[in-house]
Amino acid sequence: METKAFIESGQAVLGIEFGSTRIKAVLIDEANQPIASGSHDWENQLVDGIWTYNLDDVWTGLQNSYRDLCRQVREQYHIDIHRLKAIGISAMMHGYLPFDKGGQLLVPFRTWRNTMTEEAVEILIDKFQYNIPQRWSIAHLYQAILNKEPHVADVAFFTTLSGYIHWKLTGKKVLGIGDAAGMFPIDSTIHDYDQRMLAQFDELTAPNGFSWKISELLPKVLCAGDDAGCLTGEGAKLLDVSGQLQDGIPMCAPEGDAGTGMTATNSVAQRTGNVSAGTSVFAMVVLEKALSKVYKEIDMVTTPSGDPVAMVHCNNCTSDLNAWVGLFKEFATTFGMDITMNDLYGTLYNKALEGDADCGGLLAYNYFSGEHITGFEQGRPLFVRQPDSRFTLANFMRTNLYTTLGALKTGMDILLKEEKVSIDKLLGHGGLFKTEGVGQSILAAAMNAPVAVMKTAGEGGAWGIAVLASYLVNKEGDEALDAFLNTKVFAGQEGTTLQPQEKDVESFESFMVRYRAGLPIERAAVEHLKN
Repeated sequence: METKAFIESGQAVLGIEFGSTRIKAVLIDEANQPIASGSHDWENQLVDGIWTYNLDDVWTGLQNSYRDLCRQVREQYHIDIHRLKAIGISAMMHGYLPFDKGGQLLVPFRTWRNTMTEEAVEILIDKFQYNIPQRWSIAHLYQAILNKEPHVADVAFFTTLSGYIHWKLTGKKVLGIGDAAGMFPIDSTIHDYDQRMLAQFDELTAPNGFSWKISELLPKVLCAGDDAGCLTGEGAKLLDVSGQLQDGIPMCAPEGDAGTGMTATNSVAQRTGNVSAGTSVFAMVVLEKALSKVYKEIDMVTTPSGDPVAMVHCNNCTSDLNAWVGLFKEFATTFGMDITMNDLYGTLYNKALEGDADCGGLLAYNYFSGEHITGFEQGRPLFVRQPDSRFTLANFMRTNLYTTLGALKTGMDILLKEEKVSIDKLLGHGGLFKTEGVGQSILAAAMNAPVAVMKTAGEGGAWGIAVLASYLVNKEGDEALDAFLNTKVFAGQEGTTLQPQEKDVESFESFMVRYRAGLPIERAAVEHLKN
């Protein structure tokens, strides 16, 4: 009854995140804990060599996930939602959504998954002396300039997916600083785009004679807690097709999945980090000091409050693993066995823990798409074994779980072994950690660091952006985000922490020797197995 009254009074806060394969909506209470959720499955498409989502699917997915949440509220509490205290929108970072002055999309959405900007990033890295990953928005814009794409002259605004949705819901062309850091380099001392690099980019593009300056095209940078506008009447109709939701609801700055991951795992303070493991995987470590040099494998981004963060981002994580589990599901169904996907994942993941320390000599690559850390512009999922390999179910699952973190470990070894970055604790969230203890223990082995998983880990970024929306309207005065999280979100929250076991660390290190040695096999597959 208390929750029902809370929702009816318009005090609940909504967060919606657009993940790679699922759009999730989460409603939270005064203690910032989930009280209802809704979801909608979607998938990217490879169209003319470009990984993309149709923008019509964006709105269908937004409406369906919100409708599903409202259905759950109706079933649990026998009420409809008319008012909310705040809303937050999050989505996959990076990519390229360019619009003309009339608000029309100029080319199909180019997502983070595309690795086709190599020429652009080489020039930008040399010019800026700063790492610019291929998936960053500025890399896509500059590659389009190098390719002499005619649409570039007409660009009046470009943004990320979360920035686009927030713009349509509020009319405000703004972006949270964490998401903005995946568009263009950020200067954490001023909480804005790096002014030197803005000028350098204009120098690079001056010979093209464009009428615009780069600063005119980028969304305004906001930090957590800043005013990001309110839901308009038109925006309310876009979100809730039933027409019951009222407008005027405050909205927090739209953030990327990296920022919501840091929030959802309470890892926005120095010496903390988090790993988000789903379709893609990335690790975020809040730094005590700057790195000694530029690394192409490591992105410099920020927390939602603007503090510097080292990020290792990999395009591939669980897609291939999910495909194998789907095959086992098809096998079970063929034989008339009724096994839920949760049971199937749980059983197979736990079976992996029975595998040999060397994974039986098996090897797999989960590259559905390119992987810049290991130097691949395209990917081919592979499973490889030798005649004398111990090909058991336990070793098979152990290998496929290990390889989800292979590229990530390649990048993290730079931070941990070369830069000697200290991490007190990593917090895991995302689909890889839903089966208790399994993904968590494998990550601890891969990183040789303690790994914690909270009970809310499965809620992921949708809960994280809901918490950022709550921070906007519920913070006390100048209360910092880390203080808000410690006292109002995570205080007393249950979770589990696993320490790395020496035998498991050695096991993962031995797998990585085989992983690195086998990369030419993956290269041959890319070269000889054409789409």
